[in-house]
Amino acid sequence: MLTATNLEQVIELENNLKSQYQAELDVQTEKIDGLIKEKEAQQAVIATQLQQITALSTEATENKRVQQLNRELNNRTEKLLEETTELKKRVKALQKDLAKEREELKALKQFDPAKMKKNLDAGKKKLAEKQAANDLMQKSLSKGKTEKAELQQQIKTLEAKLEELENTEEEKEAVAA
Repeated sequence: MLTATNLEQVIELENNLKSQYQAELDVQTEKIDGLIKEKEAQQAVIATQLQQITALSTEATENKRVQQLNRELNNRTEKLLEETTELKKRVKALQKDLAKEREELKALKQFDPAKMKKNLDAGKKKLAEKQAANDLMQKSLSKGKTEKAELQQQIKTLEAKLEELENTEEEKEAVAA
């Protein structure tokens, strides 16, 4: 009987303590649940921000690469334009030299036939060399023009890609906002 009464007293004491502190336990449990939910929300935000940072860093790297390629292509184009200008000047100079040589040849024909024959052969050699050089320069000029056209086409495609990248970046920023 004593143990039954002691047991009843312990149960009664337990019930009293539960009734006294149950409200505080409930409040603390709610705080813990709220903090757990807040922590999970923060971890979700951190995960999305990490994904955004990763995506933006890859896009920035791609943009830098495209910009570098664009600068290189612009530099190549400028160099090719300069080379083309120089080749045009050389072609004009060679054409002037050719005209002078023709005049010289004409003048030589009017004089001594033996000397004229010698001079004619030498003049023909020079003329052939200059024409060969002129042909090479013409080929080089046409090659430069085709390369220039190809490079300009590449620049246009790279600019189009850059615009697409910027558009997608703006759309992502708009979506993120």
